[in-house]
Amino acid sequence: MKITATEVNKLRKSTGAGMMDCKKALVEAEGDFDKAVENLRKKGQKVAANRADRESSEGAALAKVNEDNTSGVLISVNCETDFVAKNDAYQQLAHALADHALGFDTKDTFLSSEFHGMTVSEKLIEQTGVIGEKIEIGGFRKLTAPYVGSYIHAGNKIATLVGLSGIVDNAAEVAKNVAMQAAAMNPIALNEGGVDASIVEKEIEIAKDQLRQEGKPEDMLDNIAKGKIKRFFKDNTLVNQAYIKDGKISVSEYVKSEDPDLVVTGFERVALG
Repeated sequence: MKITATEVNKLRKSTGAGMMDCKKALVEAEGDFDKAVENLRKKGQKVAANRADRESSEGAALAKVNEDNTSGVLISVNCETDFVAKNDAYQQLAHALADHALGFDTKDTFLSSEFHGMTVSEKLIEQTGVIGEKIEIGGFRKLTAPYVGSYIHAGNKIATLVGLSGIVDNAAEVAKNVAMQAAAMNPIALNEGGVDASIVEKEIEIAKDQLRQEGKPEDMLDNIAKGKIKRFFKDNTLVNQAYIKDGKISVSEYVKSEDPDLVVTGFERVALG
């Protein structure tokens, strides 16, 4: 049967697939639009199965915050190559998925939610067929606070969210600066209390072993190791790190210099690779 250019263009706009792929899908479906969409989805499933073991370390890490700045989400929409990641259509899809993700608290509920007439998971499979690369959601993080700000590093490689304890005149700038800190310095926790006890114990043992190799007396190890742990917290917890824009003060001190009652309540970070 004859397939018109109008029908092909409609399917292309709906799925993002190439013109020839759309025409082939319509021919196989004998002009049935819904069946043609299903044919393209099946093609995506085949491509996804064939590329399941491929690395998807490229893509776009994005941050989205709601209108009243009380909730934000981070997602990474992963693909195999930087060439695909920089494609305008891919970037548009990634941003649309990130906007959609704002309405969900977990990755599972997000993946099973309806998106453009199908679930997010089905859309990813469809686009795997369209693009020819493994497409998947990597990181998914949600953050709520009295004020939430965000930062996306150049090239969409790293995205971060930061929560503040209140709304102040310059909250947007403060939150962005602290989010930039989290992107650049990759802290493992907000503060000392957020560091897993097993990590602390491991660091103490490492410190003690180093001190023994230096010939320090056994009865001095505990006190010296405690000092090294303080340094570990300073280097690896967000509020205790040296502020990247002024190394003479900590992040916590920077925040309080902007408003004495303001504190950082949380952060989230998603990165590609």
